[in-house]
Amino acid sequence: MSAEQTLLLIVALVAANLPFASRRIFFLFKPKSDRKAWFWHLFELIVLYFAVGALAYLLEKKLGTAQMQKWEFYAVTAALFLVLAYPGYIWRFLWRR
Repeated sequence: MSAEQTLLLIVALVAANLPFASRRIFFLFKPKSDRKAWFWHLFELIVLYFAVGALAYLLEKKLGTAQMQKWEFYAVTAALFLVLAYPGYIWRFLWRR
């Protein structure tokens, strides 16, 4: 595994767990209630998934020609991103209580 791939995997791991690291929305806005609603966590996960995907696309384009992907690739990477987010989910909702 190359250094770029390892770095991208670490960035994806950190980005997948960021929505569960703070009670603020995108670390900026405080929600009206004391707790962030579940849909904000989901929205942050989706936005960060696309941000990591854009970073991966830029790295691939820098190394050579970027390959076009079909829907199966995006389904697998989204599932992988959710699996990477599991430790943050456990920490926020199950372990801290």
